[in-house]
Amino acid sequence: MPEHLQIYFAVAFFLITYAVIVSEKIHRTIIALVGASLLVVTKILGFEEALQHIDFNTIGLLVGMMIIVGITRQTGIFEYLAIKAAKSSKGEPLKIMAALSLVTAVLSSMLDNVTTVLLIVPVTFAIAQKLKINPMPILIAEILASNIGGTATLIGDPPNIMIGSATHLGFMDFIINLTPIIIVVYIVTITLLRLIYRSQLITDPERQAKIMELNEQDELKDVKLLRKCLIVLALTIVGFFLHQYLGLESSVIALAGASLLLLITREDPEQALHAVEWAVLFFFIGLFVLVGGLVETGVIAKIAAGAMSLTGGAWIPTAMLILWLSGIASAFVDNIPFVATMIPMIHNMGGLMGVTDPTALNVFWWSLSLGACLGGNGTVIGASANVVVLGMAEKQGFHITFMKYLVIAFPLMLVSLLVCSVYIVVWHIYPPVITITGTLGFGILVAVAAIPINNALEKSAARKIKV
Repeated sequence: MPEHLQIYFAVAFFLITYAVIVSEKIHRTIIALVGASLLVVTKILGFEEALQHIDFNTIGLLVGMMIIVGITRQTGIFEYLAIKAAKSSKGEPLKIMAALSLVTAVLSSMLDNVTTVLLIVPVTFAIAQKLKINPMPILIAEILASNIGGTATLIGDPPNIMIGSATHLGFMDFIINLTPIIIVVYIVTITLLRLIYRSQLITDPERQAKIMELNEQDELKDVKLLRKCLIVLALTIVGFFLHQYLGLESSVIALAGASLLLLITREDPEQALHAVEWAVLFFFIGLFVLVGGLVETGVIAKIAAGAMSLTGGAWIPTAMLILWLSGIASAFVDNIPFVATMIPMIHNMGGLMGVTDPTALNVFWWSLSLGACLGGNGTVIGASANVVVLGMAEKQGFHITFMKYLVIAFPLMLVSLLVCSVYIVVWHIYPPVITITGTLGFGILVAVAAIPINNALEKSAARKIKV
């Protein structure tokens, strides 16, 4: 096939696939695999070339973390944390919104966003029912918190996993450079939500007392398993901290953690593998091949050259372009294919700018991560967690339209991008400030998450002794 026809076909396959993904007429995994297959069948990509474009580090990291989370969720620890947060708020709805959002954000920084909301939302409905309040404000806060929290770490959101794998940026790089701004974005977002919903989230003292009657200890189903899961999860996270210094890929750490957990818990491997979302993994595979077609035909390089001519190759304008383009686009289209397309484009930008030191491009990677992850908050379809939560709400009789969600969430998303714009400028001019605040910020988050878990284990041990 002539070279110019290869370009046309590669672009056509990609755009058609993207359009079908957005329309949701066909499952995104099916259409991604069909598009990838067409590239190989038409010989735009050879089979070996297609395999080279699949990022197996991303696939391995997702598999490992899905297994660990799948086993850990059997213990009931996530539901325990949600009820504990509600009780710590003394049953006050606005404080409950903030507390559940904080739990959601912290868990989303370590787990998959969809998994987090699937665990937190049912507890939210139970709490709202006892308080006789509309759960939608709290659910919207949890949606926003899940996407905000997922931005803070390498493993919190698929776009970050993809960026880390493509750039060899490690777990600590994401912590140091993204956690500070994510803490600020979270505080700003929750503060604005409290102002928006202060007149709606009101209840009486009698109903608040019902929340205090809930027993979070009842949610802990298997304390022995919980201890094993927490030990392995802690070792895995330590491994993420050290993987750059050990010369190991993040996927190796995740798969080693999953293997160790399977070994010490003696879980049935077939049962454990049910927690792996195979459809998601094959969607990634198809997507990597589709983007590979654009790379091999030179389409990505031409787009990068066009972007560089628009900004004149200046660092800050280019970073702002990436941040805002990623944010606005990710509000309306799936951020995973968008990031898959942007990664090779940014690599090409570096070449056009004559950059030989890969770390010089980091400001672009942080811009892409912040834009793509936070942009998902903008609309109902901006992220998978949004769709899942609102779908669960609809089953409970609470419906929110596309426009109603947009009116609340889109301005908040724009505010978060504005905050990030200031941050990116500061980061580029004086990065030591970010390094110090990032390390301190993550330490605070870990401490916040560890205290209630430690309390739960101590109380469970005390109950056994009494018995």
